[in-house]
Amino acid sequence: MAIDLKDFETGADYAGDYDADLAKLSARLERIQAAHIIHGKSAIIAVEGWDASGKGGAIQRLTASWDPRWYEVWPIAAPSEEERVRHFLWRFWKRLPGRGEINIFDRTWYGRVLVERVEGYCTETDWKRAYDEINEFEAQQKDNNVTVVKLFMHITQKEQDKRFRDRLDDPWKRWKTGKDDYRNRARRDDYLKAYHTMFERTDTRWAPWKVIDANDKKAARIAVMSYVADRLEAAVDMTPKEADPEVVALAKAAGV
Repeated sequence: MAIDLKDFETGADYAGDYDADLAKLSARLERIQAAHIIHGKSAIIAVEGWDASGKGGAIQRLTASWDPRWYEVWPIAAPSEEERVRHFLWRFWKRLPGRGEINIFDRTWYGRVLVERVEGYCTETDWKRAYDEINEFEAQQKDNNVTVVKLFMHITQKEQDKRFRDRLDDPWKRWKTGKDDYRNRARRDDYLKAYHTMFERTDTRWAPWKVIDANDKKAARIAVMSYVADRLEAAVDMTPKEADPEVVALAKAAGV
């Protein structure tokens, strides 16, 4: 079925015990990361969404229990001059996870068919060709035994405006908002059109999209963590590593 963002706008408060559920999911994700390390399984988590939709907060909770040596968060901004003269996927190839690693992209290669399309930073031929290029890129990761998880965090215009106001009112959060937020806000209809086509063309069986109703932050964080845990756990052997007999012998000899 086609993805319609209007289906993800209830903004219902989280009904469970948020702190308890957060702790359980964090512990579960810790084990899932350990399984990726032990078995050499790699994964990509791609996060897209509106400005102020809570991408950063969700990523922070998602990785709270992870060993930082085995994951990387890549915040994607405008390409550098070196990156602009190359194929748009070049800078993402350089950031793919190694064996046993999980890499998170805070904004992604979908910029080609979103901001670059809407703002005219590339030609119509370029962004129309990019759908097939992206699908092939993600299929290549899957064929290389890398799990691809794609999240889109959706909020209404009303909720976005509230969060913009909150950021302006809080002196320690003003750094999070700027002129680009309001330029993008003015073109919401153009972005909605671009999102619709993005979902239509890139919601594939090997890399499906998961839309998160992010109008309630707590509910959104739990939804993100639950979905990522389900996808990653299903893709890795969750059998723990057997104790090394030599290490066991050393421990026994040391009186441990």
